[in-house]
Formats: sequence, C-alpha cells, structure tokens
Amino acid sequence: MTSYQFKFNKILTVKEREKDEALAIYQDSVKKFKEAADHLYKLLKKKEDLQDFQSEQLRQGFSIHEVRHYQQFLTNIEKTISYYQELVINARNRMNWNEQNLQEKNIEVKKYEKIREKDFMQYQELVNDIETKRLDEISTMQYSFREGIR
Repeated sequence: MTSYQFKFNKILTVKEREKDEALAIYQDSVKKFKEAADHLYKLLKKKEDLQDFQSEQLRQGFSIHEVRHYQQFLTNIEKTISYYQELVINARNRMNWNEQNLQEKNIEVKKYEKIREKDFMQYQELVNDIETKRLDEISTMQYSFREGIR
C-alpha cells in the first residue's frame, strides 16, 4: 500500500501561506498603530507641558508678544494633534480589519487541518482493515496447510 497522501495538501499549503501573509500584515498594522499612538501621546504631552508653562508665565508676567507666540504654537500643536488623531483612528481601523482577516485565515487553515486529520484517521483504519484481512488470510492458509499435512 502507498504512503498517506492528503488530497487537499496543495490547498492547505496555499491557505497556510495566506495566513502567514495575513499575520505579517496584521503585525505591521499593529506596529503602525503603536507608532501613531505614541506620536499622538507625545504631542498631547507636549501640549500639556506648553499649557503648564504658559500658565506659569502668565502668573509671573508675560508680554503680549510672547502670549501670541505661544498661542500660535499651541494652535499649531492642536492642528498636528488633530491630524494624528485621524491617523490613530485610521491605523486602529486598519489593524482591526487585518486582525479580522487573520482570524478568518486561521479558521480556514484549521478547517483543512481538521479535514486532513479525519482523512488520515480513515486512511489508518483502511490500513488496519487490510492488515487484519491479510493476517486472517495467512492464519487461514497456515491452518489449511497444517490440516493438509495431517
């Protein structure tokens, strides 16, 4: 009898490759999300520090020119923060979509692995049945041979 050959092996290989690609894309999207979120956090911290500094300077006495300068700087930071908030939202959505895609690919691979497992069990049962029949035939032949000698 020939060795076991899974009939959907090529499909399983393709599905595993798709899963690996989906995993790489998901990991990349997680990395980009973290980078965008980290940058946003730093900007928010910078804004908070600037506001604290500005409050302290107002208590100590601040010139109008300096107030305008820091206000313009604060406005620019807020625009940048708004831009990065959009980036974070988009990166999170992309990451979530890629995670869903990865989960679907995992499910597909698991289905084919389960099919392979069941198919292999059927193959083993068939091999065992054939082996049992051969052993029965040998026993019968040995019995017949012994009976023929007597």
